[in-house]
Amino acid sequence: MTIPLALVGIGKIAQDQHVPAIAADPDFELVAAVSRHGGVAGVPRFPDIDAFLAEGPAAAVSLCVPPSVRTGIALKALAAGRDVMLEKPTAATLGEVEAMADAARASGATLFATWHSREAPGVEPARAWLAGRAVIAASIVWKEDVRRWHPGQAWIWEPAGFGVFDPGINALSILTAILPGAFRVEAATLVYPENRQTPIAAGVRLRGAAGYPVAVELDWLQQGPQTWDIVVETDAGRLTLAHGGAVAAIDGVELVSEPEAEYPRLYRRFAGLVRARASDVDASPLRIVADALLVGRREIGPPFLD
Repeated sequence: MTIPLALVGIGKIAQDQHVPAIAADPDFELVAAVSRHGGVAGVPRFPDIDAFLAEGPAAAVSLCVPPSVRTGIALKALAAGRDVMLEKPTAATLGEVEAMADAARASGATLFATWHSREAPGVEPARAWLAGRAVIAASIVWKEDVRRWHPGQAWIWEPAGFGVFDPGINALSILTAILPGAFRVEAATLVYPENRQTPIAAGVRLRGAAGYPVAVELDWLQQGPQTWDIVVETDAGRLTLAHGGAVAAIDGVELVSEPEAEYPRLYRRFAGLVRARASDVDASPLRIVADALLVGRREIGPPFLD
């Protein structure tokens, strides 16, 4: 039996990833779009979550709105007993994550905090290979062009918009999936354009649970080819996750290299959670970002003009 679903927030990520993934998934039927401006052809549209909950069909909701407003919408849906799937990053603050998790438990609804990069094809093979091996050090280099991926999206530069940590948290979601234990933020340098409220570049030093160092380099002004790489040095060789986790290799020998199918995998996972009446809420990538912003040294860079 299919699960009726409402998509809340019809922006670029919804159109590029969520709509095609839902359309291809036999477990879901898209029955509503909730947006003041956008819509999905052939699907009833509601202007906001209040109108949808009052007048729309009984359905789970998938939230693709910015994190600054996501929690308020999720809490209304959860209070109404609706199952909720959250785009990344889960929320603007750790307190908001806890509030949503509490609301889901109180209502008995499913809450799924997604991290789409964890569904890249190389991530699970990497996690399995690393299990039981001693890690010596790790590094992340995550550089992309904000103008290509977030054209004209002013919200990313406002408080709760995350700035370069919006893509950077994808790398941190992979790191926390493939290596066990909590990570400590030892130091961070955050570069803010003089006309913006969120960073455009960052360098972060982490320490893994077993004591190994992790160097993180984030940049949002990359020209040409984009860089999304994670390297883990171990006592048994070097693991490389390239292209955002699509390619996994050990000492240059590929374990896996497959096409990206992250969002279809997320919706399969959501369907399983809904049917099991279970939740999956992991805030560990967000905690690293929050700690980096707390301890980071702030530098002012040139203005950013979109």
